[in-house]
Amino acid sequence: MTWNVYMIRCSDDSLYTGITTDPGRRLAQHATGTGAKYFRGRRPKLLVYLESSHDRGSAGKREIELKRLRRSEKERLVASQLQR
Repeated sequence: MTWNVYMIRCSDDSLYTGITTDPGRRLAQHATGTGAKYFRGRRPKLLVYLESSHDRGSAGKREIELKRLRRSEKERLVASQLQR
């Protein structure tokens, strides 16, 4: 099974990072309030970053790495993916 690491830009302009096997389903869950508690006070706007081809373990490790980045570093990752 292929796992994905993703970032979502939220209504308050924050970036949420998570992992999933189905990004479309997970984004829909966040939008309807059945996803992470993080979205109780804000709404997901757009999937802005996606890394695929991970197994469960590497996806979890990469999620932790991304969550530890400064906001400016996360924004650079998002910008680099938009240029592709």
